[in-house]
Amino acid sequence: MVKVEDIQQCAAGLLEKGQVKSVLGFRRGTAGAMAEPCTITEAAEAGTLVWDPTCLNNLALYLVKDRKQQAASKTPDIRPIGIVAKGCDSRAVAVLLQENYFKREEVFVIGVSCEGTGVIDPKKVATLLKGRSPSRVEFDGADGFKLTLRGGEMQVPAREILADRCLECRAASPALNDVVFGEPSGERGYATPFHAAKEALGASETERWAAWEHHFDRCLRCFACRSVCPMCYCPECVVDSTSFVIEPQTSAEEKANRIKWCERSPNTSESAVYHLTRAIHLAGRCVDCGECERVCPVNIPLRLLNTMLEMEAFEMFHYQAGHDLSQASLLSSFRDEDPNSFIR
Repeated sequence: MVKVEDIQQCAAGLLEKGQVKSVLGFRRGTAGAMAEPCTITEAAEAGTLVWDPTCLNNLALYLVKDRKQQAASKTPDIRPIGIVAKGCDSRAVAVLLQENYFKREEVFVIGVSCEGTGVIDPKKVATLLKGRSPSRVEFDGADGFKLTLRGGEMQVPAREILADRCLECRAASPALNDVVFGEPSGERGYATPFHAAKEALGASETERWAAWEHHFDRCLRCFACRSVCPMCYCPECVVDSTSFVIEPQTSAEEKANRIKWCERSPNTSESAVYHLTRAIHLAGRCVDCGECERVCPVNIPLRLLNTMLEMEAFEMFHYQAGHDLSQASLLSSFRDEDPNSFIR
């Protein structure tokens, strides 16, 4: 079992020695039991770091945010940044490295194995407890959680409240790391990989489209899914018509004729274009961290959409995003045994 003291000591040592400028991790939040992302810059702050099943966020997102801040700074701090990374977090870091978003020496990965369990789904917890909120959630052996409630404690089987991504996780340990805490762990065995995607394919094409049309119709176009995704780091999004830069010399004709792949209005067809375009852009890049679905305010099953393409990449090309740093990205590699012989 991972000891939070080990993570704290590692972070403190890195900051004391000046090996990193800061460490991305988790601290106790103000919303009940849930942890929140934090950035510490002093060794004395390392004692605030926590590690438990409520550490949901993919912290690789904050590496992207730091990179953008440094690019805009007149005096950028080019020292490495440390990150406490779960298996899915480390895969996201690996994809960013594959795409040359930053260099390997610019990040120090404090790997943390999720071991036999993973992180909870707050929505499942709320359903289980009928709206009550636990004050604490802890690992309870290899196959369960202990929830502390007002008036007592309760043990819950991991399967009941684990996040869906954790149920299907194929690599609970961070393959990319500079130091790692916890026992190595692979597939958890709660559900077979791509279980939800394969189950969804059991419906007819008409039924599947009707379901997605319903989801797209509910989309608010708030772009929370894009904002939380570490892979959506483009400075200008192809589907965001508001990002067109208007300068004093921009003519009326240029304004009228600018390319609009889709409008911002939240109608079904425009939302479909947005989500399908984003899914295609994540093909071979999505690490199944589930953040997009977690933050969706209307509960669109976005993870299912992305894992459909992840499954295609795995079954057709034996490719898993972020699992092997030495491997080229999916869209930049080619093998003689690849299908589509018409391109030869």
